Amino acid sequence: MMGRMRVALMVTCVNDAMFPDTGKAVVTLLRRLGVDVEFPQAQTCCAQPMVNTGYLDEAVPVVRTFVDAFAGYDAIVTPSGSCAGSARHQHSIVARRSGDRGLEAAVAETAPKVYELSEFLVDVLGVTDVGAYFPHRVTYHPTCHSLRMLGVGDRPRRLLEAVRGIGLTDLPAAEECCGFGGTFAVKNADTSVAMGADKARHVRETGAEVLVAGDNSCLMHIGGVLSRQRAGVRVMHLAEILAATEEQK
Repeated sequence: MMGRMRVALMVTCVNDAMFPDTGKAVVTLLRRLGVDVEFPQAQTCCAQPMVNTGYLDEAVPVVRTFVDAFAGYDAIVTPSGSCAGSARHQHSIVARRSGDRGLEAAVAETAPKVYELSEFLVDVLGVTDVGAYFPHRVTYHPTCHSLRMLGVGDRPRRLLEAVRGIGLTDLPAAEECCGFGGTFAVKNADTSVAMGADKARHVRETGAEVLVAGDNSCLMHIGGVLSRQRAGVRVMHLAEILAATEEQK
């Protein structure tokens, strides 16, 4: 059945520009699970930076590009709780404000089909064991948008628990924000750095080799702090761990 679904990858700006391996990992993983995922090349930004900064009118053409690029798909999968949250919750606000009934209808059709990766795997494909192998000590940071806007709950953790060889350890104060927050990090740099330092301290306390999360924006922020501290902790996206297999060791 999944082979007949039209599934699109929404790769996100951050991944396209800085972390392409995450997008590749999503494709590898989904194809291994029998999903024929496509990559619509017309896709650009999800419009979240504009919406979060108050530029809702400027977000209109971006949302229009999004619904055009992803029209006709049964599911749109993205390795980002942040961008999935934008498509599912912010696009309708932008469309209503625009007064364009056609855009409102297109968003109503597209937005419910957007899934963060762990949601798609657990809720749509119905799997938690994806055949992954990753023999390392790992701790998981639940990102704000995935936790609070999407409500992904324990889906990422259930996926990680099923990975063979993994040593999964709890992150203290896991639900506290890492401090990135997109434009928040630019507008409130000192506060952002302090929050990132708190998160990095908790990561070091776990003794983990790898910090995993579902958003590379958060991993970029925390990873930057850990790198400057020479903490010896790698950061990896959930998709990269789930795509790893015993054959790759």
